[in-house]
Formats: sequence, C-alpha cells, structure tokens
Amino acid sequence: MSSRDQQYATYAAELVREVQRRRLIRQIKVAMVVLILLVLLGLGLLQLQLDPAYMLNNAGFVLQGLLVTIGVSLASIAFASILGLLGALGRLSANSIAFAISSFYISLIRGTPLLVQIYIIYLGLPQLGKQVTAAGYPQLGALFILSALQSGILALSLNYGAYMTEIFRAGIQAVSAGQWQAAAALGMSRWQTLRFIVLPQAIRTVIPAIGNQFISMQKDSTLVSLMGIWEITYRANRLARKDSKFMEMFLLAAAIYWVLTIVSEWLQRKLEERMARSERH
Repeated sequence: MSSRDQQYATYAAELVREVQRRRLIRQIKVAMVVLILLVLLGLGLLQLQLDPAYMLNNAGFVLQGLLVTIGVSLASIAFASILGLLGALGRLSANSIAFAISSFYISLIRGTPLLVQIYIIYLGLPQLGKQVTAAGYPQLGALFILSALQSGILALSLNYGAYMTEIFRAGIQAVSAGQWQAAAALGMSRWQTLRFIVLPQAIRTVIPAIGNQFISMQKDSTLVSLMGIWEITYRANRLARKDSKFMEMFLLAAAIYWVLTIVSEWLQRKLEERMARSERH
C-alpha cells in the first residue's frame, strides 16, 4: 500500500471515529434530557397524592389484559391488510364494479367514527340477525350474532382496512410502469406480473406504514373494552370503579400502552433495518 493510500485509510478511520463520537455524545444528551423529563413527570405526579402501592399491587391484574390487547391488534391488522390489499386492487382496477365497491367501502368506513362502527357491529348486527331468524332463516341469522371479541376484531379490521387501502394503492403505484411493460414483453399476464413482480416490491414499500398502523391499532383497541373484553383498559377501569382509584389505574394503563408502543416501534425499526440490509445484498 502506498503512502497516499495509507493517508486516505487513516483519514477515513478518523472520520468514522469522529462520526461515532458525535453520535454517542448526541445519544447521551438525549438520554439525559429524557431522564430529566421523567424525573419532572414523576415529581408532578407525586403532587397529586397518588397511591403508588395500590398501583403496584394491582399492576399484575391489569397486565393480564396485555395478551388480549396484542392478540386483538395482531388479528385485526392481519385482516385489515387483506382488506386493504383487496381494496387497493379494486381502486386500481379497470373494472367499474370493483372500483365502485372499493370506493364505496372506503368512503363509508372513513366517513363514520370507529366507535359508531363498533356499536353497529356489536349491537346492531344481532338485531338484524334476530329479524332474519324470525323470517325463517335461523342459520343465516346466526351469522349476524357475534361475540364481543369477534365484533371487536371485525370493527377494527374494517376500519383500518379502509385506511390501509390507500397505503397499498400507493405502494403498488410506486412500482415503475417499465416493469409492467417488461413483464408484458416476456409474455406474463397482468395477474402474473402483479403476483410475482409488483406485489413483492409493493409489500416491502408499505411495511413501515403497516407498522405505524399496527401501533395506532394497539391504542384504538381500547375501544373494545366497551364490549366487555378484558383487555388492559377494561381491567384498569374495573378496578378504578371498584375502589375509586381512577387516576392510579388509568395512569398505570397509560404507562403500559406507552411501553408497548416503544417496544413496537423498536421492533419496527429493526425490521426496517433488516429489510434495508437484504435489499443492499
């Protein structure tokens, strides 16, 4: 190695060390600010004369709803992704019927509140099921009578599916038209092009947005507590009403959701980093 190459290598190593040093200093500063904010938040909460012992004693009971919250969110995001993909294909379809159905679905769901949708599915559908049963179709009527858990997952899936339709549509349209043309030149059908070329690229593009939707869904899943599902909020509310410890219990629930969000964001970031590495290789 020549002396000039050695100088370049030394300079590059020093530059890398300097970048790492600045990054470490920044992380330390951020950690100190977060620590100060947490201390100030803790001091502020102490002024409210809370009962920390009550929160600690009942934390286990509230945490038992964590798996329910995660399960509802995972099931809902899975069904919402399927609905979002189908809705996106409908929106991009040249078929007027498919386009009209997907457009109507998006407009209806995005134009009404999630809470109203939950009430319609949980309380309205059984009423419709009873009318169908009374009309002489008991098996068909039974399909409209859902459990609280089924109603919650269905409502979240329908709601988020409408919003995720636009996410999938944008991901599909992000694939260049040249790839469609190249696939057509190779004799591939439109469905084959979509399945083997376009969708794999589109899914990689929309995964970060799906992760954000999942994080939002974890918080919106609190609404299923209105149907008596024993998730985090329902359990916290049950103790709060029982012992009139509303501030303690809902602060505890908020802390659990906060930690859950932080963990989900960390997992999403790791997934994005892994996908970025796979694309480079």
